[in-house]
Amino acid sequence: MLNLTDLGIRVILWIGKIVPLPAPAWFAQSLQRVEVTCNAEGTSGFQLTVALSRDTVLDYTGLSDGTLDPYNRVIIGVVMGAVPEILFDGVILHHQFAPNDQPGKTTLTVSGKDVTAMMDLVELHVPYVQLPDAAIAALVMAKYAPYGIVPTVIPTANIPLLVETTPWQAGETDLKFLNRIAKRNGYIFFVEPLTLGVNTGYLGPDVRLGLPQSALTANMGAATNVISISFSHDPLEAVGVSGTLFLPLAGGIEVPLPPLSLPAIPPLAAEPSPAMRTLYLGDLATMNPAEALGTMLGAMMSGRDTVTCEGTLDAVRYGGVLRARRPVGVRGVGFSYDGFYWVKRVTHTIAVQEGKYTQAFSLGREGLGAILPEVVP
Repeated sequence: MLNLTDLGIRVILWIGKIVPLPAPAWFAQSLQRVEVTCNAEGTSGFQLTVALSRDTVLDYTGLSDGTLDPYNRVIIGVVMGAVPEILFDGVILHHQFAPNDQPGKTTLTVSGKDVTAMMDLVELHVPYVQLPDAAIAALVMAKYAPYGIVPTVIPTANIPLLVETTPWQAGETDLKFLNRIAKRNGYIFFVEPLTLGVNTGYLGPDVRLGLPQSALTANMGAATNVISISFSHDPLEAVGVSGTLFLPLAGGIEVPLPPLSLPAIPPLAAEPSPAMRTLYLGDLATMNPAEALGTMLGAMMSGRDTVTCEGTLDAVRYGGVLRARRPVGVRGVGFSYDGFYWVKRVTHTIAVQEGKYTQAFSLGREGLGAILPEVVP
């Protein structure tokens, strides 16, 4: 564990094969920079930069001892106070080596992705006879139990009948297959660390619930904890959908659907942007009703964030870790942009030599205006 004494922060670094162990002493002493990007949608990633020295005339420590070999598992966390916060659990996928004849100037930068990278290696062709999508997803994720993945799957409405169709994983990796299952049900799929060595594999609705995190504060003197913050409002991001629904149990008729839009649940903005733009989903008629409704739901949810916020906060002044996939309050920027947001991305950067820890964030919500007069401080 690396102790940044001046900041009151300790960095957790575990590295190894499938079951990682605390990083060796030389690694903690040579670490220069840690960067972790946590995405609410898609893959998260990391980057570690270490200074290397020769262990023999032939090679450098870190390259010769196998600590930083590709596909080694890496767990990164921080302790601010008493409670450890696990930021990342993934695997090494890339090396960037920069030798230098000056002592201490040779560096190795290793980067990688979260443990979903191990789901994206082998393409399979597998039938799943008379299994609902929820059961299929749980079976696929169960293969990755050695990486600490515990499936959390919300039941789906799509239950195929043998006389109609058999679901296939048709020449896809497990990751692409899980994303396809999520998309056709209007769900999302992600893997997120719960605690040291344990991850949740979530496949279910993109419901923006949870206790708000400590507020991001600007323009409030000593209470200010953001280094920079800016907002963008693009009402054209809001979309409705239309299409034609095929109903086999009603004699195989096709029912045209009027334009539909989805209200945010729960609402984060007092004035949601109306959906002035409509997408026509032409492939709905080839799906069963459950798949068609799931596809429509996913299309509407992907276009709901018309207000976005970008910025950087000082982790020490903030006093904690800002987590993706959680709500957070913003205050000090006026009624139109104050209020609650959904955290879409956080990039944690720890510059060890400079003794700095910053968190760059990206937030989103469906419109303007705070729904409450105050947010959680």
